[in-house]
Amino acid sequence: MGTHIAGGFFMLKACGMLIGLFMVLIITAPISPACPIELPTASVSINGYPLTVELATTPGARVCGLSHRAELPQNRGMLFIFADLQPRHFWMKDTFIPLSIAYLDDAGRIFSIQDMAPLQTDKHFPSALPAAFALEVNQGWFRSRGIEVGDIVEMQLPLVLEIR
Repeated sequence: MGTHIAGGFFMLKACGMLIGLFMVLIITAPISPACPIELPTASVSINGYPLTVELATTPGARVCGLSHRAELPQNRGMLFIFADLQPRHFWMKDTFIPLSIAYLDDAGRIFSIQDMAPLQTDKHFPSALPAAFALEVNQGWFRSRGIEVGDIVEMQLPLVLEIR
């Protein structure tokens, strides 16, 4: 009977050591960022105004978007590419930069432009119509160039894109 209790004690001690080792591994493991560090880029233009855009083609990249960034360089943006055509909505959770968003149909025609203030978690910015693309830029970029609803975004996208 004494050996059974001692065996149980050692088993409990071994389990405790394994749990402790597991916790140490979790705590000391390198922490990877939740958002992709670098996305593929492409060139687009609207009414002759060039823009370099990061391509958000996966669910993870689209969820992260431009969040957690301190700035967005001039004439840069993010193009969200969707595999289907349906109503979309964006919000500004964890986004520190004031942005403008343009929703595009499957032909690249802008049908809505909205300004979005940083860190708004209580407000969503819906597309109103089914959108195949959304283009985010620094707030005022569209307005300062006279870009408006009905304009076409000319895209030079890489031939090989995995869109999920």
